[in-house]
Amino acid sequence: MGGSRSMIFADCSSSTTARLVPFGRSRLLCGGGALCARRRLHVGVGPSLPASLRTTLTVHSSPSPSLPVMNVSCSATMASEASAKVIDGKAVAKQIRDEITGEVSRMKDAIGVVPGLAVILVGDRKDSATYVRNKKKACQSVGINSFEVHLPEDTSEQEVLKHISVFNDDPSVHGILVQLPLPCHIDEQSILNAVSMEKDVDGFHPLNIGRLAMRGREPLFIPCTPKGCIELLHRYGFDIKGKRAVVIGRSNIVGMPAALLLQREDATVSIVHSRTKNPEEITRQADIIISAVGQPNMVRGSWIKPGAVIIDVGINPVEDAKSPRGYRLVGDVCYEEACEVASAITPVPGGVGPMTIAMLLSNTLTSAKRVHNFQ
Repeated sequence: MGGSRSMIFADCSSSTTARLVPFGRSRLLCGGGALCARRRLHVGVGPSLPASLRTTLTVHSSPSPSLPVMNVSCSATMASEASAKVIDGKAVAKQIRDEITGEVSRMKDAIGVVPGLAVILVGDRKDSATYVRNKKKACQSVGINSFEVHLPEDTSEQEVLKHISVFNDDPSVHGILVQLPLPCHIDEQSILNAVSMEKDVDGFHPLNIGRLAMRGREPLFIPCTPKGCIELLHRYGFDIKGKRAVVIGRSNIVGMPAALLLQREDATVSIVHSRTKNPEEITRQADIIISAVGQPNMVRGSWIKPGAVIIDVGINPVEDAKSPRGYRLVGDVCYEEACEVASAITPVPGGVGPMTIAMLLSNTLTSAKRVHNFQ
């Protein structure tokens, strides 16, 4: 994208924003609250990519209020032995869920407390409903209690605030999230700010973000997708301290907190955004790239420093007549080209995405432990 091509950045959605199901609605796979301990528990690096593969990919993103129709071509000739290793987010997320299951069971046996997560869904968006169902299933899989309130599209803001207040006061609920997007007559910030900071498992409360930004302060919760990105780096044993990192995108949900987390890990951090001059040059200096802009295949092989580690947060539905669904999912990074240059990369799907709910569950467990002083 440099030179004559204009760069278009899309703000990513929250973990509670539904995605994946309808073509053209979602632009990023992001996440809300949570995360696990900082211990370096490494998992094996995923398999190398297929050899001797020539791929030509042409994608067309659908119209959206924030994005024009785009034609993005990504083609690359794979070397006989691709250099990049796959960072298997699905495997890491499963490992984390297994750890959570054990901790939930231990807590229940020791003090009779089961962590609880409450979700408020307003309206009848099929994508939102699907994501809420996925959260419910994930809670059940690890033994966390799940509470759900499904309200009509025309529900008043006061009614939503009333339900938040009930969950704030309920000792069996340790985490609360409001499924986004909300109907346009409801003020999103007022709703998110009403969630108790102690139950803000999405990590969106201004005080949690403020603590994240300050040295010597610790937030109660951190937005899950950026924390999940860091956890992937940790569990694969990639060193962050002293490295040059570039975050592409500056949203409140992913880009900004990801940059803050990398800084906390003693990386030297640059943020590339819609007003950045020479983004390709800046990105090419990075040892670690976290891309979260929601533009299919925007980051090309020429943007990448040889040996860099790439965390691709983007999950973009693009038209594909060969797919039964009529679309398929690609990241912000041209995967085929990146695999020629990077040392490791997250796939799309199967990279950052599976970490989202795993981190949310972990934050819910952390909240319950904190309330009951359970170590």
